[in-house]
Amino acid sequence: MQIADHIHALKIPFQIAGPFGKRIDRFVYVFLIYGERIWLIDSGVAGSESIIFQYLKDTGRSPQEISMLILSHAHPDHIGSAAAIKRITGCTVAAHASERAWIEDVALQAKERPVPGFFDLVGGSVEVDRTLDEGDLLRIEGGADLRVLHTPGHSCGSISLWIAEEGALITADAIAIDREMPIYQDILASVRSVQRLASIPEIKLLLAAWDEPRPGEDAYRIMDEGLQYLQHIHSSVLKAVREDSALAEKDFMQLCKKVLDELELPQFMANPLVAASFRASLREDVRDRSDILKI
Repeated sequence: MQIADHIHALKIPFQIAGPFGKRIDRFVYVFLIYGERIWLIDSGVAGSESIIFQYLKDTGRSPQEISMLILSHAHPDHIGSAAAIKRITGCTVAAHASERAWIEDVALQAKERPVPGFFDLVGGSVEVDRTLDEGDLLRIEGGADLRVLHTPGHSCGSISLWIAEEGALITADAIAIDREMPIYQDILASVRSVQRLASIPEIKLLLAAWDEPRPGEDAYRIMDEGLQYLQHIHSSVLKAVREDSALAEKDFMQLCKKVLDELELPQFMANPLVAASFRASLREDVRDRSDILKI
């Protein structure tokens, strides 16, 4: 759907492997910036190119007009069809340098960050042609300029994009969504990134990958809720460890389940990625800080 003069949002459904063979419905948003050419922000999971290309045709454009694919970070639901899109369109692929290794070698990512059904979600490795960093300004003829914001936390090289002309902020997975599965690498970096994004004035559209587009004041509410959610998680992890210190030393999956109970989240969310997220609250730089929102 078109959500601003130059911005189109496309919701892509997919499934991930859950416990006991259960399939869990998920979705991810990708965004298209229309100008004389087209820029695509993220690629969805493997096979998403057919949905993206059909949308382009339905709106009177051609897949061959995609000149750049910007990857917000390296996780499977964002890079899954990148190889196919680059092969078909010949587009430039751009990402932060910290994400490059996992994009260019998906087998390495599968080894270092195992996700159930990883190779069902990712269609192959792809070369990063251009590295992006904080403050880079990307100009598309006949479209809107994109400013790159380095927003680590969910991953070390996660980027967001600020489109001042439209008042639109594309955040990918940088903002934790209240009550959703919490996945991040560095909780303190996540807090700092969201606080920075929330300080941007006059946001008219908040465009996250795992939430519906949010207009106006709703955008700031979602960011504040995300910060409160991270604080709640952190407090719950510290509480669980105070009650059973052994959980901090060895039984991380049990810690994960205990924290999920405290958060009143379903136990099917107990997996190594969520457990690793909770463990981030036990690092030396944060475990003695009960209030992580005051930095």
